[in-house]
Amino acid sequence: MTTLLEARHVTKLFGAGGGFFSREKTVALEDFSLAISGDPPSITAIAGESGSGKTTLVRLLLGIISPTSGEILHKGKHLQRMSREEWRAFRREVQAIFQDPFEAYNPFYKIDHVLTTPIAKFRLAKSKAEARELIENALRGVGLRPEETLGRHPHELSGGQRQRVMVARALLLNPRIILADEPVSMVDASLRATILESLLKLNQELGISVLYVTHDLTTAYQLAKNIIILYQGCVMETGDVERVIKNPQHPYTQLLIGSIPHPDPDLRWGQHDDRFKPEEAPRGMNRGCKFADRCPHVMDICHDTPPPLFRTDGSHAVACYLYRESPAADDATNDCEY
Repeated sequence: MTTLLEARHVTKLFGAGGGFFSREKTVALEDFSLAISGDPPSITAIAGESGSGKTTLVRLLLGIISPTSGEILHKGKHLQRMSREEWRAFRREVQAIFQDPFEAYNPFYKIDHVLTTPIAKFRLAKSKAEARELIENALRGVGLRPEETLGRHPHELSGGQRQRVMVARALLLNPRIILADEPVSMVDASLRATILESLLKLNQELGISVLYVTHDLTTAYQLAKNIIILYQGCVMETGDVERVIKNPQHPYTQLLIGSIPHPDPDLRWGQHDDRFKPEEAPRGMNRGCKFADRCPHVMDICHDTPPPLFRTDGSHAVACYLYRESPAADDATNDCEY
């Protein structure tokens, strides 16, 4: 079965200072593979700390930037080789929701502009009345009242309202996939549940697959079915979110989960496991595992050879030599369609 959106062994390098032709390169994403199938629709989380390559991945999947090596495919077609009509279909079927909703708006236009533009561009309505009905239904679908939203400028809405308008905009196009890049990181806690509920509703009721990009493992656990943990552009661990969060196997995943504050007054917030070294090595300096210089279980081989993904249980795979007795699964993120 042809996947909706696929990344095949994608690597992205950026030049340091001197641009792409600079001798010094920053590895933003390294040998990353992922396949998203629309049947059944899924929710996959991409998690990791700042600088792990999450946003670079989203930009690659949207075709905003091109990979240094590897391929991005939509329904089996290479993004860079699609015809104009194929590209138009891709733009409609793959929609994005970004971290800062305010950046998506022109402050001189009213909120209506971001909703009427896709309707006109993709010819979704035959009349203004039909367009109005589509917009109102989309706004209600994300918990907004059209009479309180339309006709206002972006600064007149709260951050949560602006973000829900962007979800409604994506909903207008009836997409197959939504790439949500930190969609709740800039809204207050009271609105996070509403936005996450909207994404879950799109998945369950409308059959839309969601790629949820976040640094917050708590919301990833609440929303996603599968999770991929990134560190310095490399996959550290991947699998069913229940197994990965409750039984983390990679030392980096264990560190991330151990950093989540617990509601216990006897625990001091900010305490961390002294086994882990707080300072990470500069990107690209380590030939082996990117986490080797911070890992309490580091071995000689970790510094010399990057570990493959070892399949420890079903779809659960870990890039760590602690599990070298398990079968290798180099394409674990690729052959497990999410």
